[in-house]
This record gives sequence, structure tokens and C-alpha cells, in this order.
Amino acid sequence: MPSIQEANLSKQNIFSRLTFSIFALISYMIYLLGMMVFVLRLLDYAPFIKATTFGFQLGVTGSICLDIALVLLFGAPHSVMARPGFKKYCRRIVPLAIERSLYVFITSITLVVLSCLWQPIDFEIWNVKTSLGMYVAYSIFLIGAILAVVSTFLIDHFELFGLRQAWDFLRKTEPHSTEFVTPSLYKLVRHPMMFGIILALWGTPLMNLGHLILSIGMTLYIIIGTFFEERDLVRTFGEKYLQYKRAVPMFWPFLKLKQRIAKD
Repeated sequence: MPSIQEANLSKQNIFSRLTFSIFALISYMIYLLGMMVFVLRLLDYAPFIKATTFGFQLGVTGSICLDIALVLLFGAPHSVMARPGFKKYCRRIVPLAIERSLYVFITSITLVVLSCLWQPIDFEIWNVKTSLGMYVAYSIFLIGAILAVVSTFLIDHFELFGLRQAWDFLRKTEPHSTEFVTPSLYKLVRHPMMFGIILALWGTPLMNLGHLILSIGMTLYIIIGTFFEERDLVRTFGEKYLQYKRAVPMFWPFLKLKQRIAKD
């Protein structure tokens, strides 16, 4: 018969495993919410824009400053929390089973805040009104969105968003080691998910100043964040990833095609 102390420890362990799983699910749901409101923001969906103006006007200068601050609010924790040094420190206080879920939770919250507090600035940069032009613009957006989603499933969608780690902990199974793989789209570009997001950011028939600031800010964040991510990947996978970098372009698949044409 197990002692009372062993029984209590067993109950605490079960409670922890269930709690971690619930937290992982909540984090994932907030991520889905964050992506939904971000898409509404990118599409300049009128009811959403109206619902999130909150009845205050900052003027052009104030709106620009707030919008830039929102990009930094999103980018700073998103980049810092992804670095190995922060992860090492974080693991002292946060269990490994929910480390990724905590990252997803915080970055998703900042994405919701960005999407809801973003200040539209109605100064037109371009406005495509022809049916063909609008079709092309929305097709670019749709291709980018699909590319970003599909790319996550080509590697491990559930590990990327922390669900697998919590599930492994719940089942008391050892987490599998990270392997370097390059399935389908990853043979064309090193970061198809980021390439898809860039397409979605710029695929719009109506580009106003507010949307331009968002597109530029997020694109710069993607480029900078990807640079640091690749440094970490080189440290992890060494020469294997360096060879991959030399063979496959970072974002733009047509660069590889141009290189092949030039060699021929």
C-alpha cells in the first residue's frame, strides 16, 4: 500500500499534468483568437475597425507613435522569449512542459492588443479599384495566409504551439528530440511560414498609411527575428544548416530559380 505522502504526491502530479494541459489549450485558443483579429485588421474589416476605435482620436502624429509602439510591444517579447539564453533562464521557474505554451500565450495576447488598439490612418498610398487588381491583391493575401498555415503542419504544428509538450507530460512520455527536416515547401524557401505572412501583409487592394506602417513594421520584425533564429539554428544543427542556407533562399523562392537559370 502506498503511503499517504506518496498518494498526495501522486494527486499533485496528476493535478499539475491536467493544469498544464488546460493552460496549453487556453494558450492555443488565444492564439487562434489573435490570428482571427489580426486577419480582420489586415483586411480593414469595417465592423471590426469601428468596434475597436473606442471613441478616441489621437491625430496623425499620435496614431503613428501608438502604431509603432504596438509593433514594438509585439516584437520585443516575441523575439526575446525565443532566444536560447532566455529559454535557459525561463526553465528555472517555468516547467518545460508549458514553456512553449507560455511563449504562445504572451505573444498571442500582444497580437490581440496590437490588432484592437491599432490606429487606422486614412491617407491612401494606393487604391486598386479594378476587378482584376482586387482579385490579384486578395489572391496574394489568400495564398500568403494558406502558405503560413500549411507550413506549420509540414513541420509539427502542435509542437510549434506547445500542445504536444503538454500532451507528452500528461501521458508521462519522453519528449522527442528535435530533428532537422526540410519537407516540401522548405525545399523552396527556408522560412515558408514567414514568406506567407509577408505576402498577407502586403496583399491588399487598399494600402493606407496605417496599413503601410503595420506592413513595414511587421516585415522588418520578421527579417530581424529570422536573422537571430537562423543564428540559433546554426548553433543547433551546425554544418547541416549552413549547407541548407547555401542551397535554399530565405524567403523568395524565385531567387533559387534565377540562380539556376544563371548557372545554365
